[in-house]
Amino acid sequence: MQNRQTNQVFNLDKFPNFEKDIDLKQRAWIEVKGKAIEKNVRQLRSKLIKNCQFMAVVKADGYGHDAKVVSEYAIKGGASELGVATLKEGIKLRSFGVKKPILILGNLYTKRDLIISFKNDLMPTISTLRECLVCNNIGKHFGMKFSLHLKVDTGMSRLGFESNKFVQQFEKIKSFENISIKGIYSHLSSADEDKAIDSQSITQLQRLKFNKLLKQINVDSRNQIKIHLANSAGMLLSKDFHFHMVRVGLSMYGYSPLAKIDKNLLLKPALSLKVKVAFIRTIDEGVSVSYGGKFVSSRKTKLAVLSIGYADGVPRNLSGKINVIYKNKFYPQVGSITMDQMMVDITDSNEIKVGSTMLLLGSDGDKTISPLEWARKSNTIPWEILCSFKNRLPKVQVD
Repeated sequence: MQNRQTNQVFNLDKFPNFEKDIDLKQRAWIEVKGKAIEKNVRQLRSKLIKNCQFMAVVKADGYGHDAKVVSEYAIKGGASELGVATLKEGIKLRSFGVKKPILILGNLYTKRDLIISFKNDLMPTISTLRECLVCNNIGKHFGMKFSLHLKVDTGMSRLGFESNKFVQQFEKIKSFENISIKGIYSHLSSADEDKAIDSQSITQLQRLKFNKLLKQINVDSRNQIKIHLANSAGMLLSKDFHFHMVRVGLSMYGYSPLAKIDKNLLLKPALSLKVKVAFIRTIDEGVSVSYGGKFVSSRKTKLAVLSIGYADGVPRNLSGKINVIYKNKFYPQVGSITMDQMMVDITDSNEIKVGSTMLLLGSDGDKTISPLEWARKSNTIPWEILCSFKNRLPKVQVD
């Protein structure tokens, strides 16, 4: 192969795996500490009532942490079941060799998808009598029972049987011989916003409505049906929400949805976001930086160009609002965050070079940047921050 600029001939046969040898840390990447997941699960389980089980919610690729790694370490920490959002996510976990029960939290409604769920030993969430009938017919066809969970809407207005019709429909469902009801659950809409639980809070009213329905259908432990209601926030608010199982996402990854409880949990964030310096340039005073020229240098300024942008999941509306860390020191991000890059003011550093690694999220010494901080500054929630990181960010397990 001939280089057009120099006419120099390169023998690329010397590099048979040239493309495959690209370093995962060549640009930007996420580091995941599986042991932090394991410890967080153990810590959270210690807060549960006796015999309450722990479902690890690993949807959205384990909240951006890598579902395979998260599942492995959550199970080590004592998770008895896993929760995913889609059929594809459940199948992927089975392909990794995960044997634990897996609940699909999203809605499957076609016969084809329900058959695929059955064949992969995945439990669908069922919200209508029609879907129950389809599952019963599938179980009958294969001469087995189809395991599933029933969901009831108690105030989310999303998935689930209508609460005022559920008791009557449950009587019909009990007559289906080829389904096995493994769980009955509902979902809290405002637990992370209810700072104090009182009798009139939305969260408490949902719990009371759910309890009333359970008494009407006479479900107890002898039915071997797991009752579950609490997400991370609900679990932490009160043991009244624990029932037979809790479904925990955010807290398992090291972040409390309730700031007032955070200090007592000893949770450890499992994710760090790192990026390489791709280029360094110096600009004079009065020079604009990035699209729109919203940042103008007030002095002679040295800039580091970092190889990460909003296409990787860093919100553009954080432009000029965040810092990055290098060797336990903060450096301000300046100018608009672009699709693939961002600029950082490193005027005060003589150490940072092209190829240096900077920290966007995580801890270095006594300096920490959290997704909770990003969420607050971009007027969103930490769940969105974590789930926004794109597939082009490699995930590297570091323990």
